[in-house]
Amino acid sequence: LFLETLVSTGLPWYPTPTGEFRIWIKLRATKMEGGTGKYYYYLPNVPYVMYFQNSDVPGWRGYGLHGTYWHNDFGTQRSHGCVNLPTEIAKELYYWTSPVLPEGKSTVYADEGNLGTKIVIHE
Repeated sequence: LFLETLVSTGLPWYPTPTGEFRIWIKLRATKMEGGTGKYYYYLPNVPYVMYFQNSDVPGWRGYGLHGTYWHNDFGTQRSHGCVNLPTEIAKELYYWTSPVLPEGKSTVYADEGNLGTKIVIHE
C-alpha cells in the first residue's frame, strides 16, 4: 500500500467505474469541462491528472485521478466520475506512478516501455 486517503468519487448519476485499470496518460495540469445545466462545470488547470482505462472503460471516457482545488469535501460523492484527491496527495501519487514523466515534460503517455501503473478502484 503506497498511501491511504479520503477521496471524492462520482455522484450516483455519474458513478466512478470500479475494477482494475492502468494509467494511460498523465498531465501536469489540464482543463476539465462538461455536464449540462446545474451539473455543468468548467475547471481550468486541474492539477496532477492521471487518466485511467481498461478494456471495458476506454480512455476517451475521461476518468482520472487528480488534484482538487475547488472543494475540500473528501469522503463524499462529488465528481462526474473522476477520483478527486487532495492536491498534495495527487502530486505525490503523480510522481510515484508510471508512466514516468520525462524531465522537463508536463505530459506523458504510457507505452510498451513505460507502462502505466495498475490501479484498483472499489466501492
